[in-house]
Amino acid sequence: GPAHGRQCHRQQGSGSGSGSGSGSDSGSARPQPPEPSLLRFLVCPLSKRPLRYEEATNELINEELGIAYPIIDGIPNMVPEAARMTRKKPPAEGSEQP
Repeated sequence: GPAHGRQCHRQQGSGSGSGSGSGSDSGSARPQPPEPSLLRFLVCPLSKRPLRYEEATNELINEELGIAYPIIDGIPNMVPEAARMTRKKPPAEGSEQP
């Protein structure tokens, strides 16, 4: 008897499965900012100066040298090779000189 009716009810809940409304988009939508406590003592490996966190690009900016370090999954990639030049044109091109 009653066992029959029970089975149909079961399937409703588990239908939508994957996104169970937990609210945490894991890294897909927004870049993950680094730990604030981490930023306090992070300095540029080249100039040993503090770096500024740029939320728009999710990078650590060194204004002085004009370079930006990328942040991957909340972890700053502080290798000079990974740094991006933020200045449009490198000044040492020779074209400005008379």
